[in-house]
Amino acid sequence: MNAHPPLSPPVGSALDLIGNTPMLELTGFDTGPCRLFVKLENANPGGSIKDRIALSMIEAAEADGSLKPGGTIVEATAGNTGLGLAQVGVLKGYRILLVVPDKMSREKIQHLRAMGVDVRITRSDVGKGHPEYYQDMALRLAADVPGGFFINQFSNPANPKAHETTTGPEILEQMEGDLDAVVVGVGSGGTLTGLGRYFAKASPKTKMVLADPLGSILAPLINTGKTIEPGSWVVEGIGEDFIPDNCDLKLVAKAYSITDAESVAAARELLAKAGVLAGSSSGTLLAAALRYCREQTEPKRVVTLVCDTGSRYLSKVYNDSWLAEQGLTERHLHGDLRDLIARAPSDGGAITVGPQDTLLTAYNRMRQADVSQLPVLDDGRLIGLIDESDLLDAVEDSKPDRRFAQDVATAMTAKLNTLQAGDPLDALLPVFEKDQVAIVLDGREFLGLITRIDLINYLRRAA
Repeated sequence: MNAHPPLSPPVGSALDLIGNTPMLELTGFDTGPCRLFVKLENANPGGSIKDRIALSMIEAAEADGSLKPGGTIVEATAGNTGLGLAQVGVLKGYRILLVVPDKMSREKIQHLRAMGVDVRITRSDVGKGHPEYYQDMALRLAADVPGGFFINQFSNPANPKAHETTTGPEILEQMEGDLDAVVVGVGSGGTLTGLGRYFAKASPKTKMVLADPLGSILAPLINTGKTIEPGSWVVEGIGEDFIPDNCDLKLVAKAYSITDAESVAAARELLAKAGVLAGSSSGTLLAAALRYCREQTEPKRVVTLVCDTGSRYLSKVYNDSWLAEQGLTERHLHGDLRDLIARAPSDGGAITVGPQDTLLTAYNRMRQADVSQLPVLDDGRLIGLIDESDLLDAVEDSKPDRRFAQDVATAMTAKLNTLQAGDPLDALLPVFEKDQVAIVLDGREFLGLITRIDLINYLRRAA
């Protein structure tokens, strides 16, 4: 076992733990002739690199009087900046009001609300200038809230300064002054600009490489000089439909557009091969860093970042059912209704109950899986379906001490209308018009359920 460096003494506040994050060399990855290192920003107390800019921006606002004791910090955030602001701001006694787009992971929102943050959710499918665009909404709210201060990570100079004065020097010291490239993403632009400015002075040979989600305008702008129509992507926290004030694209030497599927695969590979549970944006950065390394003809020393912890994406990046719904897994397509089934018994994805299970078991599984109905299987054969209405009717009509102790068989619906896998897509509509879920069979074999949202996901992927 390798000897560890001396441990740091205790500190008086979690704020004192921000920064000085470890560096890990990745082995077992195809890095071509290069060595690839990741700086573990998930080791910050708030779980992400954004702790650094939160501390820097709040302290700058305190210093210039923009933020006064008892004030409210208002921000628009699609990623971890909100969690960083909560981590720092709550400890300093401020109220936090955040506007977040509706693609933000459930875990992040739950984390924020657990810290007492006022979270306002808005649309992620509208652009700058729309009244429900998250930044425009935050600006309006800051003006309406007494003592409100719009921290505005996209234009705040204390954002890139945090990386110029802390992250950059730490990286260069950990790399013993020898660093050829750093791969970063752009959300607000602070990481790119701060690190780019630092390395331009301290290590001019170090190139800045951009990892950008496919659909973002930034990589195409760098590579072609043209502004594309922005698309959509599921990766959180990086990629833009405009160029933030804090984003100096002139610092970028090379840029890669990375698909959502590549990002997810890289994040999961990082967990499987290096034991590092990272978020979706870290997958984007890793995928781009691996591409860059494999393109080199001479040995290079390359660093990228684990921007945040993957524990905030367990319902997304590390959830096979969610990935299937998003079309981000490689599935064998049949060209029939099987392609719409998100959770199939054949691959262990379906949540089911048995006829002898209790109603409490059925209730717990519905809650845990966030579904409103469960197939009832007996030795692998479909014999019924139990939904929320069946469950409610059964427990309402029973004595209090027996309500949830009853067998599923007593409450399930046994008379089922089913579809065959080869039936046309239009066959789903009459089922949904009756407020039912589609039960799909292949002969007598149960294949799975199709809900309205499964059909919507299928049509969205096909669009």
